[in-house]
Formats: sequence, structure tokens, C-alpha cells
Amino acid sequence: MLTAGRRNVGAPAVLGPFRMRRVILLATVAALVLAGTGTAAAQSVVSTPSARTLYRNGPSGRYLMDGVWLRKLTSRRSGPEREKSTAGWTPVTVPNAWNAGDDSARSFAGGVGWYRKDFRFPQAARASSWIVRFESVNYTSQVWLNGRPIGSHRGAYLPFELRLPARLIRRGRVNRLVIRVDSRRTLDDFPPSGLSSIGTPTGGWWNYGGLLREVYLRRVDDVDLNSVQVRPQLACRTCAARVRYRVALRDFGRRARRVTVEARFGDQTFTVGSARVAPGRARTLTRTITVAHPQLWSPASPFLYDASLAVRAGSTVLQTYTLRTGVRSIKVVGGRVLLNGEPVALRGVALHEDSRQFGFAVPNAVHDQQLAWVKELGATLIRSHYPLAPYTQERADELGILQWSEVPVYGVRSAELDKRGVRAAAIRQVAENIADNGNHPSVLVWSIGNELNSHPDAQQARYIRDAVRRAHRLDPTRPVGLAIAGYRSTGCQPAYGALDVLGLNDYFGWYPGPGGQIADRTFLSGWLDAQRACYPRQALMVTEFGAEANRVGPAEERGTYAFQEDFVAFHLGVYATKPWLSGAIYFALQEFRVRPGWDGGDPHPQPPLHQKGLVSFDGVRKPAFFDVERSFKATPQFDLPG
Repeated sequence: MLTAGRRNVGAPAVLGPFRMRRVILLATVAALVLAGTGTAAAQSVVSTPSARTLYRNGPSGRYLMDGVWLRKLTSRRSGPEREKSTAGWTPVTVPNAWNAGDDSARSFAGGVGWYRKDFRFPQAARASSWIVRFESVNYTSQVWLNGRPIGSHRGAYLPFELRLPARLIRRGRVNRLVIRVDSRRTLDDFPPSGLSSIGTPTGGWWNYGGLLREVYLRRVDDVDLNSVQVRPQLACRTCAARVRYRVALRDFGRRARRVTVEARFGDQTFTVGSARVAPGRARTLTRTITVAHPQLWSPASPFLYDASLAVRAGSTVLQTYTLRTGVRSIKVVGGRVLLNGEPVALRGVALHEDSRQFGFAVPNAVHDQQLAWVKELGATLIRSHYPLAPYTQERADELGILQWSEVPVYGVRSAELDKRGVRAAAIRQVAENIADNGNHPSVLVWSIGNELNSHPDAQQARYIRDAVRRAHRLDPTRPVGLAIAGYRSTGCQPAYGALDVLGLNDYFGWYPGPGGQIADRTFLSGWLDAQRACYPRQALMVTEFGAEANRVGPAEERGTYAFQEDFVAFHLGVYATKPWLSGAIYFALQEFRVRPGWDGGDPHPQPPLHQKGLVSFDGVRKPAFFDVERSFKATPQFDLPG
């Protein structure tokens, strides 16, 4: 949910009168903090951002804001008078989750933290414009440069950018960037947070506050590649591919520039187009090329083409854009997902970005370890309740791991989704995910949410219809899905008719469900058949199944490793009898923090840990890991009979 545009904001956010007064007050507070001496000044470390990135794809001119930051936490009751103090700043590195390792209810509820970075710009050229890019901040943020507000943002898991006004930049001198982060969420946030009907905290997963992914500076020499979309389309497995480039340009300079966008796709080089871009204005260029004999991307052969671009003004290169992508087709035909024209029966696991040491702010080494486990299992599909880190998605492209790409519209109550503003904000999340991650060939499905009300009312039906339409308009090359809680009482829901793919969350034999309707696992097979009968046009995939396990014990005892092994064997055995099932995803690969008091259905839980993981929070494989590995590797997942 944006208040200041996601890409290349040219001005501060437009706010209502009440919020404007609040921002002015915070600006005054921040100015006092920024002007501080004593403890804060003594801890201040000035650095120059590094000319490197933690992932490859994207524009030139990116500088990682690494090195030492300062962080200050405030109590929930703290007011402006307490922020005048210069004490309490702690040196940290970013990404940073300020409550990693704090499992208290107060930590989960969220709070307010301040981050400060003292830096010099990598270059002092006055012709350059500068943008700051935040890969993920949880949840509401307000940003100042050298004591002046420059914008705000609401929402996590997707990036946003703010332009640094030229009048505020101290070229050749020390600059100070300050971010106020409020991690407290409400019922209309994504995911929502509040209290259940019995007073227990809700929120989907642990509420880590802070700058949860990395921060970059971006240098722009007049004209910026504001967005780049490269969409391969493949009519059949042996057909020539058509690749559509759509490039949005914006001029941040003081004069109009005539520019040419040059591109390549593999061995082909070509011009996307030329345009005159006026100061402060944007232009969009498109071109479609043909690739006669494309080498197709697939999990078995994840071939990536160089699809990079450059913006030229005469002989001067203003900006380049690095991009690797793949050619493949993903369609739903006759109730089956087809990859490159062939039906699939994918097997996968859910990922969650969490670490005992780092919380959500995990380094790339943790992402690499999780992906190594995915490959070890023989899985070909991953899912999370939110868009994964850019590095993880690039590695999925390279490793041949498909993605069920979902926005965190998770468990939103009907009363909230009935509000037009909440539905519009949810659709913006879908659109932003497609804009940010649409160039990844590994993305299989755009998912518009998870476990909304199992009996959709008219407004949820409207959300599904409008979100699907928006996703298809932005990206006609991929199917759109939704994951639902699997209950026997839900029957056939007409609202799901707009979807291409329906994800079924299956906990038969683990959770009892309303009235105990899914307590008996023997009902699973019949329920799956009933879903197939309800939705013959849609592809069906099991998007969750799993059982908690944290101890040795007999298979009859819930929460034991043996029970988990038996649970896995039964469910995978049932799926094997459904040749029309396009995939099944175990939830989840590794344990993670959920919320205070979480039991997950285990009679002997270890809150706040979700312990359905095949790998413990400390990285130890459970016995069921090896059972899943044997089953996944023995299951034909591609090139199946139609």
C-alpha cells in the first residue's frame, strides 16, 4: 500500500491534513535528532556506499548502503519530547530486524524504531540525480534527508524508491538519511494484525520490525530506465518465440534529452526505440522481436538469455540495465498447468525468511542454504506468503526452481475486504509484484492471496475478479491463482470461477477444522475429487500440507517425528492417485517463528515456533525430510501424459 509511489518518486507523498501535521511534527523531531551531539555524534560513522549489489538484475548506478548504521528504538508510549535525546543510538548493519531473538508478546506487537545513515555520495557531479531504494521495510516508514522529509511508504516485502531532492543534497560533504519505522500493523494491513475472538494475537507470522532487506543509492544521469518488462511468448514448444520489450523512461535532468534505447536478447541486438523526453516527464517505448529457435527454460534446463539494455544520448551511455530471463510458456488447459506445452505434477516446499540469529533480515548465505535443501529434496516449486528476496528469485531462475508468487493478502477479514480502499490496496500489491518480479522466468503463478473467508461474499468475489483482471492485463503470459483453506463444508464457490489456478491448503488429519470436519484424514481423497468436480476448468494444486514435529515418539502421538513421517506418506500417497493434480507443496521447508502462544495443533508445542518444517530452526533435517526426498524424486513431475 503506497503513499509515495513505488518507483522513482519525484516529490514527497501527498498527505491529508491530519497526517501532514503528524509529518511536520516528526520532521521537527527528526531535525532535533539529526542536530544532536554527544553520544549519537560520538557513535556516528561516515562511509561511502559501495559500488556493489546483493543481486544482479537491475539498472547501473546502484550503490549498496553498507557499513555502519545507527538504530534507536522507542517505547510505544514515547512522545516527541523523548526523541529529542541524543542517547540510545546503537551501531548496526542493514538489513536489520531490531527484534530478532525477542520472542515476547511486546516484540510481536511491534513498535517504533529510527535508523540513521551518515554518508558521502559516491560521486559529487551536479548533473547526477539520486534515488534511495528500500528493498523491504516493515511496515510504515517516513524518510528524511538532512533534516527535511522526502516521502513515506506503507507496506513490506516489496521495494519502494524515493528521489532525493537536489536542493537537499550536500555534495562532497556528509549527508544524513533518517528513517522512522513503525512495525505496528492493523486489521487492514497485509498481513493484518490484531486479536482473535479469544484475545490471542494474530498476524500470520512473526512481526519483525526494521529495514528487513538492503538499501541502495541509485545514480541517474538525466534519463532513468524507470521500469523494464521483457515478456517472452511461446505459442508451442517448437514455435518461434515473440519477446516483447516495454521500457519506461523518465527524465530527471533540467533539459529535454533525445535518447535511444538499445537492447539485446541472446545474440540479437536491436533498437527498442528513440524518444525525446522532457524534464520531469516520462515516455514508454515498446518493441517485439522474434526468436526463431529458442532454447527453452525449464527446471531440467534453466537456460537464461542476456536481455540487457542501454540508454544512449548520442554517443553517451546514460544508463545500462542488466537482465537475464528465459523463454518458456505457462498455460492452463483442460484443468492442467502446462509448462512448455506439457502437463506437470510439481512437488515443492514453502519457504519463510527467518533465522534464529537474524530474524527476517537474513543474509544471502541463509537463502543459499534453503535453496540447497530445496534441490536436495528434488523439489521443483517454492512458495511463500509474500514475494521472496530478489536474490532468492534470481537464484530460482538459475537453479530451475519454479515459484508460486504470492502477495501477503493473507487472512484478511471479510469486514476489511468489504472496504473499497482495502481491496484497491490489495490489487496494488498484486500489480507491484508483477512489475517488480515479472521478468523472472521461474514465476509460475501470480497468487492474489491466501486463506480469505472460505465462503466468499460479494466483495471478496469482486476482489478476486478485479485482481485477476488486473494481473492478466499486466501479464497475459501467466495464470493467476488463490490459495484457500480446505474444508469439506465449503462446497463449490462461484467466486473462484475467475481464477486460473486454485491452491488447496490440506490439513486433513492434523487440524480438526470447523466442527471437526477435517480431523479424519480418510476424507481427503473424496474431498480432492469433489474439488475437481467443482472446478473442472481450473488447475488444482495442493499449496499446503504438513504436521508439527519436535520430538521422538510413536507414530500415533501427534507432534512426533514418526507421526510427521506417517502424515507425509499418507498425503503424498493420496496425491499420487490424482493424475489431474498439477502440484503439491509441503508447508514448510524450515521452522520459523509465528506468534506468542502458537501451538500449531501440537499437544507439546514450543512457541512461538512453527514446527511443521522438514528442517529445524537450527538447520537439522528431520526424518520426514528424507521421506519427502524419496517421494519427490520418485514422482514424475514433467512431460506427463495429457
